[in-house]
Amino acid sequence: MTAAAQKRTPLYDEHVRLGAKMIPFGDWLMPVQYSGIVDEHQAVRNNVGVFDISHMGQLVASGAGAGEWLNRMLTNNVEKLDVHSGQYTFLLNQNGGIIDDLIVYRTAPDEFLLVVNASRTDEDFTWLRSHIAPGVELQNRSDRYAGLAIQGPRVAELFRALFGATFELPARNTIAAADLNTMPLAIARTGYTGEDGVEIFFESKYAPAIWTTILEKGKALGIRPCGLGARDTLRLEMCYPLNGNDLTPEHNPLEAGLGFFVDLTKPNFTGREILAQAKEHGLKRRLAPFRMQGKTPPPRPHYAVFRDGERLAEVSSGTASPSLGYGIGMAYLPIEHAKIGTALEIEIRGQKFPAVIEKKPLYKKP
Repeated sequence: MTAAAQKRTPLYDEHVRLGAKMIPFGDWLMPVQYSGIVDEHQAVRNNVGVFDISHMGQLVASGAGAGEWLNRMLTNNVEKLDVHSGQYTFLLNQNGGIIDDLIVYRTAPDEFLLVVNASRTDEDFTWLRSHIAPGVELQNRSDRYAGLAIQGPRVAELFRALFGATFELPARNTIAAADLNTMPLAIARTGYTGEDGVEIFFESKYAPAIWTTILEKGKALGIRPCGLGARDTLRLEMCYPLNGNDLTPEHNPLEAGLGFFVDLTKPNFTGREILAQAKEHGLKRRLAPFRMQGKTPPPRPHYAVFRDGERLAEVSSGTASPSLGYGIGMAYLPIEHAKIGTALEIEIRGQKFPAVIEKKPLYKKP
């Protein structure tokens, strides 16, 4: 355990009680697995799993000019958001590099909830505060709120068990209010696994009761508490990037293949000119997914990537895929070497193993 990992979510005691293996994750102590990464992974692919995401940050921007200000700070078009809807977006530095990827929800005409990465919460808050507009208030409510990600094809069944047979989940990328046994919560139809799912947010004091209720109601559906290990294998099968690994200040959203979430038709947002120039002149590198070939060890972050004896890059994310049965990963490759079908070699413990670039996503539902 590192000295830095001192923060505990409101569910720490529940994780320990369930026998979770706890590890440092940034400044937090988080569960990496309970019953095992493969078991938890398959529960999400086939039934339903629940993840503690209470470490993620929650910032609230409000005021008459909040929407206009956020539209200058974020890459996606905030003005397109109706009340109770959300969008994936980026917070960039002046060079177009990624400070954070986040989801912004319009919770009222002049109020917005920003769900940001745990390791970036303080940095995001400081950056946004340093660029605040008159009449806009920004609050960091991260310590007051907890959250769960509930993912899997049986998630709708679980919520009917929780709220009654007529309960309908909100539409994709929208957020709605509900009460679970008089405990108020917000239900957002989003996820990071490629399966149907929701993320729910509520006051920290309710966390143990809500966690326990969900696990009890989900027993008949094969629910599993899930840790960071399964979260990583699930998202990587879908080629969803991870902040700090695949998304960094040295890379921009276009290189990451996420230009869909960048609205260059907006006249002005931080990093816009750099991105516009990159699009006009052509990208020099691209985040490409690959699979290992044959019986090989799984790739891991920072392993070197070669083609025809030339070192091109290093793996940004890599793992053994439980759904596919082979190693998978992603790496920023020179654009001329990033085409689907390109043969690569990944250096693992001093030995090179064959790999090939694949189309996204790597996992497709049967």
